[in-house]
Amino acid sequence: MPNQFRVHAALFFVAVIYAANYSLSKDVMPVYMTPFGIVTLRVLGASSFFALIKYFIAPQDKIIGWADNRRSIICGVLGIGLNQLLFFSGLNLTSPISASLLQTIAPIVVVIASAILLSEKITLPRVLGIGVGAAGAASLILSRNAQAAIYPHATLGNLFILANATVFGLYLVLVQPLMRKYHAFTVLARVFLVGAVVAVPFGWREALHANYASFPLKIWLEIGYMVVFLTILAYLLNNWALKYASPALLGVYIYLQPVLAVLIAVSLGKDHLTWGKAGQAVLIFLGVWLVSQKPKAAPVAAVPEDAVID
Repeated sequence: MPNQFRVHAALFFVAVIYAANYSLSKDVMPVYMTPFGIVTLRVLGASSFFALIKYFIAPQDKIIGWADNRRSIICGVLGIGLNQLLFFSGLNLTSPISASLLQTIAPIVVVIASAILLSEKITLPRVLGIGVGAAGAASLILSRNAQAAIYPHATLGNLFILANATVFGLYLVLVQPLMRKYHAFTVLARVFLVGAVVAVPFGWREALHANYASFPLKIWLEIGYMVVFLTILAYLLNNWALKYASPALLGVYIYLQPVLAVLIAVSLGKDHLTWGKAGQAVLIFLGVWLVSQKPKAAPVAAVPEDAVID
């Protein structure tokens, strides 16, 4: 068991990595590179890295059987391909704070998908949470504020982010059986390979024809950040920390991401926090908290001392 400080440090670092991306990506898009071009560089870099690591760490581990192979393909399409295309398309059109808040809808999607796919029980608090969270998300998506001139297509961008959170929530439910059955790098190598097959056809032209000679050092560093930190390092730290962190602790750090994203976006002048967004954030966080409440276990009846157990 590692030092708990290391587990907290890993989860906090992952939260910072994700939070900073909302603002740093705005420097790159759309002036220097299109969203699909960024996705192409990211998935190609990550898929190559994970394939290489898998070759050395788990060369004999393979996903076998039609059911598991089909699941891995679906996970790659949802969790990597569509997830990345929708996320960067949405972030290109909306503000960093709006995008970070809508991302927290993913846990609600996980609960709904678990109820449908895994027959998990949905309690009244969870139903209320789904309703409250949906109300907060709808209010955020449809709201128009002083930044409408900066983000004229923010509503469409918010819808893309909501779709991104939805497919990522489905991915988290579907990938869990694979993570329990196979080595983590075996699963990551497969899903990123599938994701690359899905995403690259949309962005290879943009990635190939970008005017790289005009990129200042700052833009190169931010693109490198998205490939190395946002994809590779974040996945590595998350997979390591999840071996030792409780779901409750992980939830705390998931909720921390938009808070950090707000602080970073405001400090860099990329966005402004308004009372309206603060209220929408409260609704979304309340909804996620209600959904995260697990059903109480049914009480176990006491067995009489003279009872005979076969």
